[in-house]
Amino acid sequence: MSLEFSGEIWEWRGPAPFYFVTVPEAQSQAIKRAERFLTYGWGMIPVRARIGQTEWQTSLWPKNGLYVLPLKDRVRQAEGLGVGQTVVVRLEVGLARRKP
Repeated sequence: MSLEFSGEIWEWRGPAPFYFVTVPEAQSQAIKRAERFLTYGWGMIPVRARIGQTEWQTSLWPKNGLYVLPLKDRVRQAEGLGVGQTVVVRLEVGLARRKP
């Protein structure tokens, strides 16, 4: 399943800060309908994500009925991204693989 959406980067300030983009409701619902085929447990959904020229593998996390995409530091640094910026995200849902 391929998805594209725009979202704002936000920060969760826990013991270690994490940065996320929330998957909008329509796309989250499409993922939720296929979740039983995609999840490896706890509602986590493996994805290949792309913002700009940077691609990485991660998993979507369920949060408040939607999914959130964690942004690795290397992604934010490579693309010059910060909290509050709106980004275009491309996802290949359930197709995360190890790179050769």
